[in-house]
Order: sequence, then structure tokens, then C-alpha cells
Amino acid sequence: MWRVPWTLVARAARGPRRWGYPGKGPCTRQGSGSSAPRSGSTIFALSSGQGRCGIAVIRTSGPASGHALRSLTAPRDLPPARCACLRLLRDPCSGEPLDRALVLWFPGPQSFTAEDCAEFHVHGGPAVVSGVLQALGRVPGLRPAEAGEFTRRAFAHGKLSLTEVEGLADLIHAETEAQRRQALRQLDGELGHLCRGWAETLTKALAHVEAYIDFGEDDNLEEGVLERADSQVQELEVALGTHLRDARRGQRLRSGAHVVVAGPPNAGRKPVSIVSSEPGTTRDVLETPVDLAGFPALLSDTAGLREGIGPVEQEGVRRARKRLEQADLILAVLDASDLASPSSCNFLDMVVSPAGAESPNGNRQRLLLVLNKSDLLPPGDPDPRLDLPPHLLLSCLTGEGLDSLLEALRKELAAVCGDPSTGPPLLTRARHQHHLQCCLDALGHYKQAKDVSLAAEALRVARGHLAHLTGGGGTEEILDIIFQDFCVGK
Repeated sequence: MWRVPWTLVARAARGPRRWGYPGKGPCTRQGSGSSAPRSGSTIFALSSGQGRCGIAVIRTSGPASGHALRSLTAPRDLPPARCACLRLLRDPCSGEPLDRALVLWFPGPQSFTAEDCAEFHVHGGPAVVSGVLQALGRVPGLRPAEAGEFTRRAFAHGKLSLTEVEGLADLIHAETEAQRRQALRQLDGELGHLCRGWAETLTKALAHVEAYIDFGEDDNLEEGVLERADSQVQELEVALGTHLRDARRGQRLRSGAHVVVAGPPNAGRKPVSIVSSEPGTTRDVLETPVDLAGFPALLSDTAGLREGIGPVEQEGVRRARKRLEQADLILAVLDASDLASPSSCNFLDMVVSPAGAESPNGNRQRLLLVLNKSDLLPPGDPDPRLDLPPHLLLSCLTGEGLDSLLEALRKELAAVCGDPSTGPPLLTRARHQHHLQCCLDALGHYKQAKDVSLAAEALRVARGHLAHLTGGGGTEEILDIIFQDFCVGK
């Protein structure tokens, strides 16, 4: 068996603004690129949203947090740990009142970052926030935080694993119910706990193999040591393979499933662009991110599928067909009152029927067939054709059938994205897939290795990839990319 393996951070009093802060788009790191907490430094930032609000939260982290809190609330002493107290905040240099605020004191290691932390819950007007930030900037030993630095300190001090950090970032950016549930599970450490269990299995297997290397000729070594290692590796291979066969469901849940609306011309459209009863009006792909039954989706409305009579319409149809090939779910729309037309029959033959057939790799493209304009059907004849595949009746005019369509969409998207409420934790990033695949590859080299020492090295490589997944031994470049998802103050 053995063979070879393989910010608003306002301008502080001491210097110019150098740090980013979230606006309406994603936050990006704009600081010095420091890869680890600066030894002995204390940071501060606005942690709540930008703009006018009822309450704004400003926090600090580092050894000078207590001094900063005393400086702004003098002559009062520190409040009891983890208890909110009302204090008058004053500028430490001029003594000018800044605001009357709630303050909290979190002595380390019982804090988010494991360092001494303080929070100032101030009124959320821009002048108040700016005044408090500038006052903190004048306290010796304090500096404005960089993007994601609070979370990075929590990671560096062992408060969060790397998968939990990613879960926190996903929770901050979650826009749908399913994304929130998945992010909470990852933040709670489910994926990290699963990976640590796999790592323990590899550690036991490696211990058995190394025991055989060191004591193989010793009569006191119990029998079946290598067989137990083989059994543990085989069980782990099955578990890893199951997770890698999730068809990128976790990544779709995080970034959104691609749902394409297609049909013959004028089968039914939302008036997002200029349309008319004239066939071929919609010539481009119209895309918008939506929340479909609690799941994130990128909804693409395509040009009506027919043989284009001009070069512009032909390009629209070509783009529509390309979107169909890339779709996670096709919402095929037909006019229920016009099923016998050549365009409807051609759409059924060219799009609906092929989607129901299995591909050579055993996969089947998901498709929901919707018959729109059901209000035009004769009374007492609700189903226009008996030879159609399973379908749903809908009237966009009256709304009849909409609830059934949303429920069908929920079930289909739960299959495409995975249900975050049940089952094992999902792999939400390409990084997760990469390390698990490399771990599985290393286990394959373990089984093929002809030398026991090389087999042991294969187990070490496999265990190393699991460690990288949860943050142990991760390179600084990877950490930099992950923490770019965070804003200043988080």
C-alpha cells in the first residue's frame, strides 16, 4: 500500500486620514498593510454605521483603553466591568464637554479582542462623533484602527478561528434570511469544530503510523496498528468526499444563485425596461439581485427566445442562451393561452425538454415551468395541455398562483444553495474547497505510498491543509485578503 506522497475614522488631531470607512459599498482595507496587531498599540474607531443616527458606538482596544476612558470621563473612575454607566465626556486637553454618553469597560481577556476594551455609546450626530474621535486621537498611546483590525486582534489572540472570522464577515454582509442563518452557524464555530474533529482523526492515524516506524520491530507494539490507521483514513476520505460533492451550494448561498427567466417573446415580463407587444423588444439581459423566498439570487431576465430577424436581436438571443447554460435554476415562462404557437412549441423542445434530461455526469439542470396569463384561460379549463411537464399556473395580472410559485422557488433554491438550518455546515468559500480537496488528495497519496515514512508525510500534509482552513499556520497574504471584508471599527 505504501508509495510516495506529495470609517468613518475622522481626521485625528495628530495626522491626516489614512483609513477607510464603509459607505454604501463593500469595505476595503486602506491602511499600512500591517499583518498583525502592533505590539502595545491601542486602537479606536467608530463601530456603528456612518451618518446621523440615534446612537453611535465608538470603541477602543489595547492596553491604554482604561487610560482613554479615564481621560474622557475625569474625574470619575472606571465603571464596573461590563456594566453601562452614564458619564459626561470631556475633551482631555481643553476640558470642554463633548456629550453625555453611556460607557462600558471590558477588561481583557474577557472582551471581544481579549485586550482591554472600552465603548462609548454617544449621540449619533456627526459633530458629536467627530469630537469624540478627535479627543481620543489626542490621548497618548492611541491611534485610529485599520479596516478589520479589531477582528484581526480577536483572531490573533485566539478568540476566533479563521472560519469564525469569515462567518462574522458573512453575518455583517448578510442580506437574506438564509445567509443570516448560515453565517451564524459558521460564526458559532460549526465548520471549525468539524475540521478540528477531522484533524484529530488524522493525528491519531499519524500517531499509529509513526509508532510503527519507531517500534515496528518491538514485540510490545500491539497488532493492527497500521490497519487502524488505514480505517481512520478511509472514514475521513468518505466524509471529505461528501462535503466536496455539495456542488458549491455554500458558495451559492453566500454570493447568490443564478436564476434565469426565459421564454418566447412576450410570455410575461416585469417592466424593468421599455417593452411592448412587439416581439424582440427586450434585446439585452436585465439583471438584478433579489431575495427569493429568503435565499439570495441574481435574477436575469433574458430576451425572448426566437430566431432573431436582425443582428441586434440575434445578439440578445445569443446572450440569453449563454445565460441559460450558466443558470443554477431556469424559470421557464410560457403564455398559457398560446401554447400551440410555433414559438411556444420550439421553446418546449429547445429549452424545457433538454433541461429535464440528465447530462453525462449524472447532473440535471433545475427548471421550473410556469404558465403565465392563466387569467386568459377559459373558465372550467384550468390546465390547457395534459402532455406538458410538471408546471405551475400563474397570473401576473391577478396574482393568482404567486404563493405556489414562491414556495416552489424556495424548495428549488434550498436544493441549489443548501438549507442552512439543517445538515452539516456548508463550504461557503473557494478557500474551503481548495484545502479540503488538497487534504483529500494527500490521503490518496497516503494509500498509494510504498514507503511507510512517505505515508506518514502524506498524513502530515493532509493535516496541514485542515490547519490552514481554520487559521493555523495561515500565510499573511491569505489573512490580508480575508480581513479586507471588514470595515474600520470591526
